[in-house]
Amino acid sequence: MSERDADTWYPRPEQVAHSNVARLIKTLGVADYDALYRLSIEKPDVYWRAVNDFCGIVWSEDYVRYADYARGKEFPKWFVGGKINWTDSIFIHADDPVCATRNALVVETESGEITAVSYAELCERVRRFAAGLSEIGVTKRDRVGILLEPGIEAAVSLLAVSYIGAVCVPLYSGFGTDPIVSRLSSCGARALIATTGFDRRGQRVNTADIALEVKNCIGLEHLIFKKKPGEALPSPSTLDWNTLADTTPPALQAPARTTPDDPFMIIHTSGTSGKPKGTVHTHGGFPLKIAHDAAIHFDMKPGDVFFWPADMGWIAGAIGIATSLIHRATMICYDGAPNFPNWSRMAQIIERHKVTHFACGPTMIRGFASNKAEALAGDVSSIRILITGGETIDPDHFVWQHRNFGHGYAPVINYSGGTETSGSLVSSVIVKPIEPAGFNTASPGIAVDVIDAKGRSVTGEIGDLAVLAPFVGMTQSFWEEDERYLDAYWRAVPGKWVHGDLAMKTPEGGFILSGRSDDTIKVAGKRLGPAEVEEILHELPGVSEAAAIGVEDPKKGQMLVLFIIPSREGYEDKDLAGGIGRHVEMRLGKLYRPGRVHIVRQLPKTRSGKVMRRVIRSAYCGIPAGDLSSLDNPSAVDDIAAIAAGAN
Repeated sequence: MSERDADTWYPRPEQVAHSNVARLIKTLGVADYDALYRLSIEKPDVYWRAVNDFCGIVWSEDYVRYADYARGKEFPKWFVGGKINWTDSIFIHADDPVCATRNALVVETESGEITAVSYAELCERVRRFAAGLSEIGVTKRDRVGILLEPGIEAAVSLLAVSYIGAVCVPLYSGFGTDPIVSRLSSCGARALIATTGFDRRGQRVNTADIALEVKNCIGLEHLIFKKKPGEALPSPSTLDWNTLADTTPPALQAPARTTPDDPFMIIHTSGTSGKPKGTVHTHGGFPLKIAHDAAIHFDMKPGDVFFWPADMGWIAGAIGIATSLIHRATMICYDGAPNFPNWSRMAQIIERHKVTHFACGPTMIRGFASNKAEALAGDVSSIRILITGGETIDPDHFVWQHRNFGHGYAPVINYSGGTETSGSLVSSVIVKPIEPAGFNTASPGIAVDVIDAKGRSVTGEIGDLAVLAPFVGMTQSFWEEDERYLDAYWRAVPGKWVHGDLAMKTPEGGFILSGRSDDTIKVAGKRLGPAEVEEILHELPGVSEAAAIGVEDPKKGQMLVLFIIPSREGYEDKDLAGGIGRHVEMRLGKLYRPGRVHIVRQLPKTRSGKVMRRVIRSAYCGIPAGDLSSLDNPSAVDDIAAIAAGAN
């Protein structure tokens, strides 16, 4: 058995026997998981009817047909004839005597304060805040920005907006004025719900001034502030969140009656150039896809405890709410830095709240691995499932997470899709072996393939990840930008959704991702995924973090340029750079020896820790960077530009 085979995770009999997948296989009367996946593609109407029942999705009027493709496969209508408000699938639990008193949300602040609300309490809070929004004139299809740190108010706000049939627009809490203005103005938002500020690494971050400036820039009708007790409103023309939340709802106030195609969320994703793309998600799309993924990929069950430390402005915030609350689990919210006051914070939260499902990005895992003693200074034995996503992960850190946070038992579920797909395109299930950093399946209900430049299916070589047919959870379009949506996904290879990820399909039907296709490095006509380079760089003890880009070269078309954060201070730059060059050449071949290796203090990242390679490439090559609104550390761009000035 090879070393890599030894690192493969194999399910134990009890994990398979008690899994949601096994129950659904039995319900549908198929032989095994592969047969379940085939049925989901060949008979999606049968599959999704079973998923609706399995996940307890509540319809106020049942649908009569699975899908309508009258406008073409790019613009499907799902669950035709039905009426659904996705919050019904949460608040039905408030009437269940077993679930009503269970914690729906547990919030821990960076300073250590802990607050919890039950399902019954959450339902009442949402109804009251929804009534407050209605009283100030917010109504169905109105767009409402949400600029809040993770917590009860953020969850209540998102759910209340959906409750009245309005459309939430989540915003990253680290945004400045310009990115918020561009997002809210592009969709004609009427209101903004914002925090006056939050704590980050023990320091107060002020957002009140930014929100006020946004209101003045675009003429928002309503600015609603969540503020600290005793704090004055930043302006007399603004509203108090708590005052609205104390509104007495009309007797028997029910959620708005919405169709599966009615939007409930516009969430923006950054492109390589131009303004952000406003992906549109509907009541019959995103929540059903996430409920499905939580059951099938995360094996989520009632009473589980789900923790994904993520900003509410990203897709993971909404995923956490839908994952936990539709399945009668408890969602843990944390509003601070993951390593404050030190790297033990995550493990301590896991121990304190008996977390069963812990999700985090590869960057956080690398931080854990570099600070192992602190990172494991807490009892993590409650963990049953680990999840990672947002960027590619190298096999060594994938295995590290399984052996340490997973205590050699809990699998690591690689989860990859995007803001525009709601949840996963490819992931893993716990009834099949999981190879390090791999995905053992396409997500059921989605026909996924890997194609070459001519659109032909390929196996065993790197190509573009593509979807062959419409799928539940896909964005309805970009907000009032159908042509841009078609250009982004459907026109590169007509009739196929080309997702923008480099991938390889294995003979066993699994997948390996190699990074974004717009990050592709092409040396002498040979395409190379940046993650493939970064993976082997992490084998070196002197490398803490790494990013690989391709830079124009008159001889090779592009040359490989590397940016390295060393793992320890005092490491001689020239010694590390020389060793890296030799290592890459040895592992990838002489053709791919890096043209330049730069030692840096930091890499440009989003707040969730995702390295922004296109920003590195733009700064290094002196070209426009496009949308930088999700960048968390702008000084990193200046550092790279300065390096470029010295190198060129």
